[in-house]
Amino acid sequence: MSSDDRFDYGKDEQLRSREVTEGPDKAPHRAMFRAMGFDDEDFGAPMIGVPNPAADITPCNVHLDDVAGAALEGVDEAGGMPIEFGTITISDAISMGTEGMKASLISRELIADSVELVSFGERMDGLVTIGGCDKNMPGMMMASIRTDLPSVFCYGGSIMPGEHEGREITVQNLFEGVGAVADGEMESEELDEMERNACPGAGSCGGMFTANTMASISEALGFAPLGSASPLAEDDARYEVAREAGELAVEVVDVQRKPSDFLSKESFENAIALQVAFGGSTNAVLHLLAMAAEAGIDLSIEEFDEISRRTPKIANLQPGGTRVMQDLHEVGGVPVVLNALYEAGLLHGDALTVTGNTIGEELERVDPPAIEDLDADFLYTVDEPKNEQGAIRILTGNLAPGGSVLKVTGDDELHHEGPVRVFEDEETAMAYVQEGRVESGDVIVIRNEGPQGGPGMREMLGVTSAVAGQGHAEDVALITDGRFSGATRGFSIGHVAPEAFAGGPIGLIEDGDVITIDIEDRTLAVDVSDEELEARREAWDRPEPNYETGVLAKFGRDFGSAANGAVTNPGVKED
Repeated sequence: MSSDDRFDYGKDEQLRSREVTEGPDKAPHRAMFRAMGFDDEDFGAPMIGVPNPAADITPCNVHLDDVAGAALEGVDEAGGMPIEFGTITISDAISMGTEGMKASLISRELIADSVELVSFGERMDGLVTIGGCDKNMPGMMMASIRTDLPSVFCYGGSIMPGEHEGREITVQNLFEGVGAVADGEMESEELDEMERNACPGAGSCGGMFTANTMASISEALGFAPLGSASPLAEDDARYEVAREAGELAVEVVDVQRKPSDFLSKESFENAIALQVAFGGSTNAVLHLLAMAAEAGIDLSIEEFDEISRRTPKIANLQPGGTRVMQDLHEVGGVPVVLNALYEAGLLHGDALTVTGNTIGEELERVDPPAIEDLDADFLYTVDEPKNEQGAIRILTGNLAPGGSVLKVTGDDELHHEGPVRVFEDEETAMAYVQEGRVESGDVIVIRNEGPQGGPGMREMLGVTSAVAGQGHAEDVALITDGRFSGATRGFSIGHVAPEAFAGGPIGLIEDGDVITIDIEDRTLAVDVSDEELEARREAWDRPEPNYETGVLAKFGRDFGSAANGAVTNPGVKED
């Protein structure tokens, strides 16, 4: 590309990369760059970092070298100096049900830390952050917020759905199939056939689980252009999205449009409105709280409930429904749902985005079709919604004074009351379920799985899926100070705060105590008097940490409460 086609940055003092590319004293620095194929033309351009968590450990990320390659091309074509660097990822699905799942939430923090460090150390001017698996996305956006570098987020895209007996299936069906086999409701041969067909290629899990929820939220927050979340991982459109992200990154550096310029309280309220209208993952509560804390924006867990009360659920995707991201993409993608909320006055249309336009202006530019004009049985209008309220509920009470999180996925019962069976970790709870000992009306509590106690706040899709696979999705409740997966459905309440390890009431309950869940009243309570709880507290001793050394010990010490996003950044952490 000729220099005439590039932006003329001259000696722009806003570009901190000049610290390593300009002047006679930087000859050694430039020599290092020349060894990697950069030249004089590059040294006059903005340095755009492209952090890439590509890995062969999850289909969500296995193709991200190609996605990053398209982003690098976009940066170069627009006149930037693209610098690719790597970071980690953890496969939630593969670590699920093992001790390894404790690494998942920690990976969010390490991704943010590593991107921040490289961007700071190498004096980069802007970023195209790329995410595939669940924690990549909040980790990347948290890094952009921390550095406040002009940034564009780019999703790697979701997987094609599998097929079994003429119906679409995802990995969620496999987890529930495990429970069905244990209960004798499915033959192991059928599970084997499903295993071979559920995940046909690269990309993140196809339902509105955590990855697709956070990708969709990146549009609502303004971190990614509208329409960028839904193209599938192996579709040509995915690589065009990445290329355009690279081009946009050079533009935002040129005009110095930073996350602090477009992120606002209204942006986060828009993201929550989309989450609850979609029936998105409960993990988004944790991640949005963390991102808002990094941005210095006051956001409380109670506000998720306030927005959910006034925002109807208008999409019925997996795990509550049967459709996946591909189906949404075919009818116009995330902007279809955003526009329905915008037209109904449920979205802040004046919230800015990374493009420099408001989200209202971007919706007018994209001009998505109205839901009522579509032949889409999984989308509903605001006037005739799937559910009158959004999917997220925040429950409080004497069992969760700091709050807890529930997702309503379908026509769920609104009240549950039953005796509790307490487990000190996921493994013992899973063994109990697989032994077929669960009975209708039970309340299963899994504690000491919180951010500090686990540490790492494991997702427990295996337990919830095994319960659902045995036919108890609607009549058995599960409660934890850890997390339940974005693919979870039924009476699954997570993020209970304060956690057991921090002395929360969930650590004081005993087998046989009666727990009441009232979703309509937003209460989660144990039928034990304040006096009895206090007596139990006096007799309680904090468990010994599960890890004394290494990264898990460090993050177990550093994590804050789930009620505040379970952040570790000392500047924003709240206990």
